[in-house]
Amino acid sequence: MTRLRFLTAGESHGRALVAIIEGLPAGLPVSVKAISDELARRRHGYGRGPRMKIEKDVLEVTSGVRGGLTLGSPVALTIHNSEWAKWAHVMPVEGAPGGRELTRPRPGHADLPGMLKYD
Repeated sequence: MTRLRFLTAGESHGRALVAIIEGLPAGLPVSVKAISDELARRRHGYGRGPRMKIEKDVLEVTSGVRGGLTLGSPVALTIHNSEWAKWAHVMPVEGAPGGRELTRPRPGHADLPGMLKYD
């Protein structure tokens, strides 16, 4: 049996969230609509702030699926951040003069676990 491996990339307020799923067999049906329905359902979860109600996650299958079936290669999924333009000056990829450095983890965000894992 093949072991599944999940990788994610992306920061809070970053350009996008990327998920890579490795180990799926070829020929497994994938429904973008079913995944999108689950993403929409997540928006109404307990404890969600008002932002969750206005931000709509749009799924893009980047690779690993063709004709609604997995290819056997890693599947890459991307959800672009519709609010990125508001944060681009704070978190530019290459740095920018006058950019605001974020140095403290924020309550309710994954900042602290990310710092502990990757710093």
